[in-house]
Amino acid sequence: MKKTDDTKPTKVPFFTSFYRSQMTSICATAIDFAVFVFLKDLCAVYYVSASAIGAFCGAVVSFFLGRNWVFRRRDGRLSMQAIKYIMTSATSLMLNTYGIYALTEFLHISPLYSKIIISILVGACFNFFMYRYFVYR
Repeated sequence: MKKTDDTKPTKVPFFTSFYRSQMTSICATAIDFAVFVFLKDLCAVYYVSASAIGAFCGAVVSFFLGRNWVFRRRDGRLSMQAIKYIMTSATSLMLNTYGIYALTEFLHISPLYSKIIISILVGACFNFFMYRYFVYR
């Protein structure tokens, strides 16, 4: 984060933060899947538990990359950012769930394709803006 003459932090440029946010999402998803596969296949952890632990690990990675690299907002209170992140993630979960349901049930798109479409839409059109202007503002 750059400092201006009056020592107030400036925001990371929009397109830089958008690109970094997408890269962070890919990284967090990879961590989520890697932990899931490791626990389920190598440690014989129940798949639902493995999925939850993987999602948690991905979310932690996403939060800290967002705070320290994507938006460079280490100046905010960690606890307040974490609460806002959890609120945003819960809303994102609902949007993803209902979006996948709607595309699958009403437009008869396969669940896999519905998940891909909705994940991209929610990530780019909701998550990014909420992280930039609410969580890490």
